[in-house]
Amino acid sequence: MDRFTELNAFIAVVEAGGFSAAARTTGDSQSAMSKAIGALEKRLGVMLFNRSTRRVTLTDQGRRYYDRTKPLIDEMQDADSELTSSTLTVSGLIRIAAAATFGRLHVLPLIPTLLSRHPGLQVDLVLSDIVRDMVEDRIDLAIRVGPVTEPDAVVRRVAITPLVCVGSRRYFERHGLPKAPGELAEHNCLLYGGLTEAANWPFVGRDGRFSVQVRGNLLSNSVETIRAAVLADVGIGLFAKVSLADELRGPDVIPILEDFMSDVRDINLVWPKRRFVPARVRQVTDFFAEAIPRRT
Repeated sequence: MDRFTELNAFIAVVEAGGFSAAARTTGDSQSAMSKAIGALEKRLGVMLFNRSTRRVTLTDQGRRYYDRTKPLIDEMQDADSELTSSTLTVSGLIRIAAAATFGRLHVLPLIPTLLSRHPGLQVDLVLSDIVRDMVEDRIDLAIRVGPVTEPDAVVRRVAITPLVCVGSRRYFERHGLPKAPGELAEHNCLLYGGLTEAANWPFVGRDGRFSVQVRGNLLSNSVETIRAAVLADVGIGLFAKVSLADELRGPDVIPILEDFMSDVRDINLVWPKRRFVPARVRQVTDFFAEAIPRRT
């Protein structure tokens, strides 16, 4: 069995999360995948996977081997693509991460167009408000709203979105409409732990920037939770405007303190810094760089 077959089988098992899933993805039999991995482990003299009846995970040696060999396979596939067709024709798996609400509203609706444009692609879309470790979680491209803190990442800003302070019409009918930021102390403010300003909301006045400490009866690390609570008349929330794309068009959600709001958040495309970036990652990055600003 040649090395290329072994490597392709190894990478397929890693990215599919198991032998049977890898066999379905590649069209090979499960026994062929298992035989290829066995041959590779015998040649290297190490165990690459921890195997159990429920799942397959990489050993430390397997993780190091994947990190070294995956870019090589990507580069070989990219070289083939450049010679046999246009570089616009890309294929293979791409793992994309985005915050849950932003992904549902602005990334997921774009996926059909992306797959229509590049039918050879397979998209693994990971939606979570937890910021993923791009290397550990094998993220090819992350779409982030807000600051990017990874030192070993490439960041491409594609849009900006303002912060907005909102509540429901029924909440304000019951509790009154704040006219100044200081009046938020008299209101139930819902706190999103993913904002750096979770309990200190930023504003601007005649004397410049200032913050107001707020409190309320609900704290969550999920934008979707805070958004649902606002819609249920529980209290006031601070959001990136892109998280409320539909609600702000209707009469039931009211932005407040607009004269005191000036902060914006960058919408960034982020990918791991490495010598070789596969063609599929470059093409998908360019696609979102063009498509996302149209939605914000």
